[in-house]
Amino acid sequence: MQGFFEKVYAAIRLIPRGKVATYGDIARMTGAPRAARQVGWALHSNPRPGVNPCHRVVFADGSLTDGFAFGGRDIQRAMLEEEGVEVGEDYRVNLAEYRWDGK
Repeated sequence: MQGFFEKVYAAIRLIPRGKVATYGDIARMTGAPRAARQVGWALHSNPRPGVNPCHRVVFADGSLTDGFAFGGRDIQRAMLEEEGVEVGEDYRVNLAEYRWDGK
């Protein structure tokens, strides 16, 4: 599983500031399109939170996770907003506006 986790960390480091990707997006980028839950495990185990920007990964509907590993969804929201990503009162990001296209 460690090789997969490293692929996840490499993929999330590509997400630019001010953009987000979904767990499924990251799973597809690693070549394992059905592994969105495993992406979540990798992010929860992130050994380098300042280097691997796991706060830029959201659910398929744009919502933030209650279980953000480094302080909860309020911290994730603050980190995203500091980068210019608007987060609604319902803790959702508008994916049409902020989703990273992988380029």
